[in-house]
Amino acid sequence: MQKTRLSEAQAVARELVSYYNTSTIVDTILCLDGMQVVGTCLANELTSGGFLSINAHQTIYVITPEHTSGSQLIFRDNIAGAIKGKNVLILAASVTTGYTANAAVEAVKYYGGNVAGISAIFATVNECAGYTVNSVFDPNDLKDYATYPSHECPMCKKGEKIDALVNSHGYSKL
Repeated sequence: MQKTRLSEAQAVARELVSYYNTSTIVDTILCLDGMQVVGTCLANELTSGGFLSINAHQTIYVITPEHTSGSQLIFRDNIAGAIKGKNVLILAASVTTGYTANAAVEAVKYYGGNVAGISAIFATVNECAGYTVNSVFDPNDLKDYATYPSHECPMCKKGEKIDALVNSHGYSKL
């Protein structure tokens, strides 16, 4: 619900804005994992506080990438201008392996943007691609949190059934 329901998305945005409210210029929020509602709320929080923006419209762009079949991130010409020369905050539902966040950093740099930071609702890493990962929750907030590559899952090795699969799209009971 934190990604899609307004009241929860606003609460996430209020938590994340504290990481950027005094020293970080944000011109664009790059939303990964369906984080557009949170991204919009975060843009609202950043602009309502009188934070600096260097883009011509004195506003914050909220964008999403396209993914190629090889999981590369791309931006069409009508969106690329929201990255080139802009300070881009990468916003994800979760940063666990850093794979998607790394791809986002590469894409922002490729399209001529500057990475302003990386934020997530949940993160298991403190750093990704040389940037601090700021999150609302981490493994310390979830009792008995564990993650494994599929071929190393101890429950799977014992032949035990798992209850659900969890990724940035959500939770699916099996």
